[in-house]
Amino acid sequence: MSTEDNKALFRRWCEVISQNRLDRVEEIIAPEEVDHALPPGVPAGLEGVKQVFRLLHTAFPDLQIEIDDLIAEGDKVVGRVTARGTHEGEFMGIAPTGKPVSFTAIDVVRIAGGKIAERWSQADNLALLQQLGAVPAAGHTAAAR
Repeated sequence: MSTEDNKALFRRWCEVISQNRLDRVEEIIAPEEVDHALPPGVPAGLEGVKQVFRLLHTAFPDLQIEIDDLIAEGDKVVGRVTARGTHEGEFMGIAPTGKPVSFTAIDVVRIAGGKIAERWSQADNLALLQQLGAVPAAGHTAAAR
């Protein structure tokens, strides 16, 4: 696949997430995909990807992924993305707050055989937890809240 094909696959993955199309995951993710960003206790491969997908859409049913930057070279694509949604379901033990959230992530994917075969991700989880009120914002103490 060309670098443009690889970028198109990354774009399709972001669309699948934004459209909450769990039924299309297998079109984009290889069955033996290695995801270095899966939380502890989540199984490897497609089942783990699907579990995270369900978790995110349960917590943030209106989740949308916007691509801010997309770079490709060889079999790898790097995407800097912004995720936005409304916290309407439990997330990591945090009861729904109804708050809108926005956080960034940088994903690196390796593509093989026309599918995502490997993924690394660094998401700004601190910003997300601060927006949900689970962690105080910088310069604020728990007593000040």
